[in-house]
Amino acid sequence: MKRRALLLCLSILLPIVGLAQSAVEVWPDGTAIDAWFKNTQKVDVGSLGKKYVITDYGVEKDSSKIQTKEIQAVIDRCAQEGGGVVVIPAGTFSSGALFFKPRTHLHLQEGAVLKGSERIIDFPVLTTRFEGETCKYFSAFINADGVDGFTISGKGTIDGNGLTYWQEFWIRRKWNPQCTNKDAQRPRLVYISNSSNVTVQDVRLINSPVWTNHLYHCDHVRYLGCYIFAPTENILASDPRRGAPSSDALDIDVCTDILVDGCYMHVNDDAVVLKGGKGTWADKDSTNGACERIIVQNCRYGKVHGCVTLGSESLHDRNVILRNCVVDSANRVLWLKMRPDTPQHYEYVLVENITGKCRSFLYVHPWTQFYKMGDRSDMPLSRCNNIVMRNINVETNVMFDVKTSDKYKLEDFTFDGRALDFSNIE
Repeated sequence: MKRRALLLCLSILLPIVGLAQSAVEVWPDGTAIDAWFKNTQKVDVGSLGKKYVITDYGVEKDSSKIQTKEIQAVIDRCAQEGGGVVVIPAGTFSSGALFFKPRTHLHLQEGAVLKGSERIIDFPVLTTRFEGETCKYFSAFINADGVDGFTISGKGTIDGNGLTYWQEFWIRRKWNPQCTNKDAQRPRLVYISNSSNVTVQDVRLINSPVWTNHLYHCDHVRYLGCYIFAPTENILASDPRRGAPSSDALDIDVCTDILVDGCYMHVNDDAVVLKGGKGTWADKDSTNGACERIIVQNCRYGKVHGCVTLGSESLHDRNVILRNCVVDSANRVLWLKMRPDTPQHYEYVLVENITGKCRSFLYVHPWTQFYKMGDRSDMPLSRCNNIVMRNINVETNVMFDVKTSDKYKLEDFTFDGRALDFSNIE
């Protein structure tokens, strides 16, 4: 009788165990996705400590004044008194670079605008990270380094006020077609580095002079329900085709465990971009590295160059998922930028449940803008492998815009379960 009861229990439990196992989500390489990625609940700002409303501490409601020192003093006081939330109330407040400290957070009330200065002198030059290199460059507008648990929240706006910077760039580019972002230097909007357990939620992040959001050497970062925008045209009366140059929505640089959920992105460059270093010897530089375990989901794209782009400054990207997104007018959905001068490996990428319109769905080409080959006898062959695309319903001019090269190898690409062979493509 006991044996029959045991067998009956097992017959009931085994299907349940099987269902539980099948419900576990996995990365493209088959490893389990951590439960952390299922948490899209917004941070309760009320739980973050004392509120420091900047106008209670001497900051004036006067958008014509650059009040960097005054706002930074509120951040410093918040940190010195044990931490809390620096609150930007309704109104427009102009500032240069701001630096957040451990246990401090930023909250922008509805109707609040924190606006960046149009004077480059208000952004100090320091050792930072930009375009795949650790270098001297101007700081960002909002900076947080080594600030675990940092939160940016609220219905307000961080406005980079980028027009004068964009116009200067295009003037320089017309005079010198080889002008780069390091020739026409300008501040990023948000730069978060060396930090864990970060959340950016609900805010409007607009008009950045250059990259809008930049994460470096971070882990467990969530962007939830954000609106990320930079104009794609009409900033120059002489050439209305011009938009905000290099205004990437989110650059993920040597990071792991990143979730982008429910965001809107419209910028004059790539949207979500994976970076990690560039150059012939980039894999030997300890400041460079891989990006792993990245999920972009439930997002909507306006005009962007690429919805998810690996490169141009990438070394190793692994376990990347783009899913359940709507594309209004993208040049490309998945863009794999292959630098001839950099050893690169992109692997285990999944793109699924995408609808909308794009010029090209998959785009793989050599990336030769401003590259420089070094002398290296053991230069590894770059690779892209285990790229899966499924349940795609897009209107597109070219589904697969792919070029091969003796500098890289493409293998194990599948579309709706069908293997794609790019070996005969020139």
